[in-house]
Amino acid sequence: MKPYNRRLRILCLLLPMLCLSLLRPVPELRADPSAGASTDDREILQNSLSVVEIDREIERITAQQETIQQELNKLSGQLEDKLLQIQDQQSRAGAVIRSYYMGEREGLLVAVLSAKDLGSLIHMYDVYDMIMEHDRTVLDAYQSEYKEIKNTKLAMEKKTADLEEMKSNLIEQRARVSALQQKVDQGIASSSDPEALKKMIEEFTLYWENVGLNEVKTYFNALASAMNDLPEFIQNQDGAIRTNGTTYNIDIKEDDLNAFLRSKNDLFKQFAFHFGEDEITASGQSGTLSLEVQGHYSVEEQPQNSIMFHVDKLVFNGYELPDTTCRQMEEEFDLGFYPQQIVSFVKATEVKSTDKNLHVTLKLSM
Repeated sequence: MKPYNRRLRILCLLLPMLCLSLLRPVPELRADPSAGASTDDREILQNSLSVVEIDREIERITAQQETIQQELNKLSGQLEDKLLQIQDQQSRAGAVIRSYYMGEREGLLVAVLSAKDLGSLIHMYDVYDMIMEHDRTVLDAYQSEYKEIKNTKLAMEKKTADLEEMKSNLIEQRARVSALQQKVDQGIASSSDPEALKKMIEEFTLYWENVGLNEVKTYFNALASAMNDLPEFIQNQDGAIRTNGTTYNIDIKEDDLNAFLRSKNDLFKQFAFHFGEDEITASGQSGTLSLEVQGHYSVEEQPQNSIMFHVDKLVFNGYELPDTTCRQMEEEFDLGFYPQQIVSFVKATEVKSTDKNLHVTLKLSM
């Protein structure tokens, strides 16, 4: 019995471990499956990566369409309710306006003025004031309901325009995916080893979705976090801010910015910014992972005055990602900075990059 009991106890100990091992996800791929791929195969992989990313954009647009359609349906219901409410207010307001037009309120005023003693005057004035207040309430209610209807209609028009733009964008992206997928299929068909190429594409797609995209987002998140502290860095940097009357000039040197970023996160020890003529490049490598971001800054007024970074090109491990991924990174991560956090009474009017220097011009905000 003792050996049996011992085996039973061992089984009881191993069973939970076995269950946990089954529940544990498959380890992520850490090495790029495309390493050593031929030039032709890399072109096919480039197209397959674009297909994956544009497919993600299609999913995002489709989800947004559904959300906007729900909002549009809700606004439509609100508009119907408002139209019913305003019919009653319109009738009340019409009666008030007619009473003024017909001179009925003038009689009330005459009655107040013809009061024979102070007590009668006060009483008549209270009655007159109460009627006037009621009139104002009716007219204000009508005006408020009418304004809400106008705002609801404008909101519906905006949502309808957004929906139409998204539908057009969706058609365009689907056409892009179809064309790219056709190139991928043709490349596989003409390959000397189609099955091996298919397997490489599958592994590379998994690698991108499980490792690559997360790494790209990790760097963008670190950059966005560091940008929050950029105003403080500029204020503490000797000579970074110069004044000339009502104009403020900010100069950020490439080396100073890179030193600042490295002080904020160890990720930037292998990652650096370079300022060129109207172009900014950020690139780096960690192990087998490499990332390059090319973009530019611009002055934006909406929703507030700011210096915003636009991603023009995004390259991961030598593969250029489609513009949809660039736009997504821009939307998800704020890499801009806000001059009024540096000097509260100014606004940015110009930003330009030259060799190893970023220059921002600020003017007094009147």
